[in-house]
Order: sequence, then structure tokens, then C-alpha cells
Amino acid sequence: MPEGDTVFRTARRLDAALAGHDIARFDLRVPQAATADLTGATIHGCASRGKHLLLRIGDRTLHSHLRMDGAWLLYRSGEKWRHPAFRVRAIVGTHDREAVGVDIADIELIPTRDEHRVVGHLGPDPLSDEWDPVEAARRVGADARSIHVALLDQRNVAGFGNEYAAELLFLRGILPTTPAADVDTAALVDLGARTIRANRDRTDRTFTGMNRPGRTTWVYGRADRPCRRCGTRILRGAQGADPPRERVTFWCPECQR
Repeated sequence: MPEGDTVFRTARRLDAALAGHDIARFDLRVPQAATADLTGATIHGCASRGKHLLLRIGDRTLHSHLRMDGAWLLYRSGEKWRHPAFRVRAIVGTHDREAVGVDIADIELIPTRDEHRVVGHLGPDPLSDEWDPVEAARRVGADARSIHVALLDQRNVAGFGNEYAAELLFLRGILPTTPAADVDTAALVDLGARTIRANRDRTDRTFTGMNRPGRTTWVYGRADRPCRRCGTRILRGAQGADPPRERVTFWCPECQR
């Protein structure tokens, strides 16, 4: 699932392949921007901000959010795609490469000067050069909700998704329903930053230090299976800011109290 580390790697790949080149093909397959044409404009680069991707072209920014299933794939010009065309939402091509946006739920073209409109609300990003752990810990700790919900709120800290929330809370021995105000948020945020930075350069995300399939997580996706640490059955529940935004939670009732 795309979280901050996935988006960071995507931005790095797109930047390496496209930055400095002029656009030879530009096709946005979304109603609000279907007529946009940036052919001939120079691609300045690509950056991530939390779970948001910012591809800067001329004086415009192509902003996208991968949500649950989206991806940007790179192809050589003329290379056959490995997915059906109806899933494509964007094509940004140079003379020899094509970046193809597949299954992307949110995509829009905005003036670069207006990037704050789509990412200005985000909290500190642990993968950013401007990372501020003190402010991130303050925002999470000031949240009146449970720690699981507070970690997922991108206004508190940008980049952590459901998998990170479950795994970080296990590693710190914190029950997901614990009020955020009762948590050592400085220690939790520090662990989160170190973990997501370690994962940003890995093809396969891991929280256990093991890369074998089925061995990368402690509790996430492991409901009803024995805890790797104590053998207790992993439990599953749901939490969210409101019912439409509920996320599945996983925890060990023995290791997290």
C-alpha cells in the first residue's frame, strides 16, 4: 500500500528519469484537465510531500495522490504497457521515456505557486529536509483522539499510513485506543522517522528486519495469528475519525497495554 516511503521512492524515480527533459507527450485522462497540453515545456523535477506527489513542469505542477492502489510506472517510449489502457489517468512523456499514472484517484494540474493549496495543511514530513520532530510530537500529542487516529492524521505528521500506525504502536507497546495525550509522542515519532527512513531505500517495506514474504510485519495483516514475540493471538478492530474513515487496526493484547 502506498505510504510516505513508497511515494518518496516514486518521486525519486520520476525525478531521475524526467528532470531536465522537455515534454513530448502530455495526456491527462481526467475530466477537469483533459484538454491541458504542456508539450514542449521543461520538466524541472519531482518531489514528494507526505503521500502527495508533485511533478513540476514549466510553471505548473502535476499533483497526484496514489491513495490505495495508484502507481506511476516508467516505460521506454513505444514500450508496451503491462496494464490495460482504461486504468491510465496520466501520461507524461519525453523523447525516450514515459511516466504512466495508473489507478490514480486524485490528479490535478495547478500553478506551481499554488502548491500550498494541496500540501500546505500537512504536518512535518520525516522524509523531508525540513523535518521537525518536536513539532510533529507536539501535534500528535495535542490531538484529543486515540493515538492510532492521531498518527494517521496527515495534519499531525505526513507520511504514516495504517501499516505504519499498527507496527509503530506494537514496537512501542502502545494499545491503539490509548489517548494520544497519554503517549510519549516524542519517542513514538522518533521511532517512526527512523523506520520510514530505513524503508525509503528498500524495495520491500519491513518492520521486523526480515524481507521474506509473510515475515515483514509484527501485527499488521496478522489477525488471529500468534504474536511473533509472545504467542498471544493478534486482535483486529477498527478506528477512525468518523465511520467513513475507519481503518482496520491490529494489536497484541499482551505486548500492547
